[in-house]
Amino acid sequence: MAPDSGSFRNGMHVFPVRAYFEDTDAAGVVYYANYLRFAERARTEMMRAIGVPHSGLMNEHGLVFVVHRCNVIYRRPARLDDALEVWSGNVEMTATGLWLDQVVRREGEELVAMRVRLACVGPDERPVRLPDGLREALTPFVGDSMVEFGEKRGA
Repeated sequence: MAPDSGSFRNGMHVFPVRAYFEDTDAAGVVYYANYLRFAERARTEMMRAIGVPHSGLMNEHGLVFVVHRCNVIYRRPARLDDALEVWSGNVEMTATGLWLDQVVRREGEELVAMRVRLACVGPDERPVRLPDGLREALTPFVGDSMVEFGEKRGA
């Protein structure tokens, strides 16, 4: 049986993930860095679901995505055995990469919000233009950011 690649809802890719013991600290709270792993899995499955798997980009074009920047807001913790969903979308494309919003939710409640800048690089690790086929595949996900990073003074 193939692993779950997620589904599409409201113009977003939704990837299910469960918080396992290995994801938590001694108190059963998901360790902060593991949300980045959940987001990476969700991005990989989103690309696979839209017909542009990472292996295809590598094999056909010699290209890979690298994380150039990641802004994260931790709102609430997830705990051992929680059923989570990683929502990915609201893409903003540039010539050589994209911004992508990702939100980890538990039963609809936003736990962690991320805005990730991905750079498309070639074999020499220098930025290259996004292939036209990838641009076309990502076009349905272009939208306004769902992640707000405005900081309030004194907060």
